[in-house]
Amino acid sequence: MKRTVITTSDGSKTIQIEDWDEQYHSIHGAIQESQHVFIKTGLHHFLNRNNPKDLTILEIGFGTGLNAFLTALVSDKQDIQIHYEGVEAYPVLTEELSQLNYASQIAPNKQTLFDALHKVSWGELHPITSLFSLKKRQQFFSDISDKNSFELIYFDAFGPRVQPELWTVSIFKSMFNALKNKGVLVTYSAKGSVRRALQTAGFVVERLEGPPGKREMLRATKPSEIC
Repeated sequence: MKRTVITTSDGSKTIQIEDWDEQYHSIHGAIQESQHVFIKTGLHHFLNRNNPKDLTILEIGFGTGLNAFLTALVSDKQDIQIHYEGVEAYPVLTEELSQLNYASQIAPNKQTLFDALHKVSWGELHPITSLFSLKKRQQFFSDISDKNSFELIYFDAFGPRVQPELWTVSIFKSMFNALKNKGVLVTYSAKGSVRRALQTAGFVVERLEGPPGKREMLRATKPSEIC
């Protein structure tokens, strides 16, 4: 399938899959979407609610590394230890990564940090900074079998319109199992079928204000006590 690097409305780049008419990030602003959905509504929400000293995060769809980059910046700013695992079945190509402008748009002095996220090998845990460690997992989402391992999940798979098999009760049950009690999953999708699948999997689901260009998003919490 043909893939093209395009510029979104906030000036940041993303990758478009033309055959699907689908992008890795919102055309209304790649950085704005990631900041709102995953950092503000996910990471900051969890930190403000729980005030942890360290945090484990699983990203479903490592993709361009934008969410990991933003999270690493937060770990440094707030002096919190973050262990981050990103799952991706088909890693982004080097020539595509070279066209992305996230560091120059967000923190020009952190280009080496962004580059490090992609240079480290897959399947091994690497210290990227003194506070942020990364393990990239080349894996199909259906093969995830972690149990009670993460406090926060960024669910950033391609949309249910093009890959509905990634937004099923079965997938969300594996996400539920991967989270610790009181763990949180955030996603940009607010489709009714996605909300119902999350609820069937056991989550308590909130509909929240979406990022630019999208009315709503979802945040799902694993209850503290499982019946």
